Amino acid sequence: MPQSIFNNGEERMEKALVALKKDLSLVRTGRANPGVLNAVMVSYYGVPSPLSQIAAISVPEAQLLVIKPYDRSSLKDIEKAIQLADLNLVPMNDGTVIRINFPALTEQRRKELVKDIKNMAEGTKVAIRNIRRDMVEQMKKLEKDSVISEDELKRHNDQIQKITDRFVEQTDVIAKEKEALVMEI
Repeated sequence: MPQSIFNNGEERMEKALVALKKDLSLVRTGRANPGVLNAVMVSYYGVPSPLSQIAAISVPEAQLLVIKPYDRSSLKDIEKAIQLADLNLVPMNDGTVIRINFPALTEQRRKELVKDIKNMAEGTKVAIRNIRRDMVEQMKKLEKDSVISEDELKRHNDQIQKITDRFVEQTDVIAKEKEALVMEI
């Protein structure tokens, strides 16, 4: 029974980290990153489709994305979807491909992005701590129902804390890496 609580808690904490990574992939650095377009949905023959499924996205230069649609008739739809996605990107359509130039970030903008990254990381840590609290409450319930002893409860709580510390540490590492990328000139 306690093992299922550990497994479920670790799985939920892992999902929190995956969500953080996904959110951080949308944060723009000074470099062109196809990941910023992951959330862009294009109306392709009336069906909302992810941009990556209807076009090839490449990074020929450090600050340039090139989007080449598989179907050239969808160029206008792709351009419109990028503008509507509110990513502060300016798509340039030349009739065959769409180019997106990533201007260098200003120092002030970099600092704002670092603040956002820290807030995202803190939100993830709060989620992880809430999961820890749920796990501890489940263990206390098992002890109250006489499934585990008081000593086992203490041992399990220590194990829960170690799991929590490991995931909080991973959160810090992920956030620091993204901060370094944003502050890199």
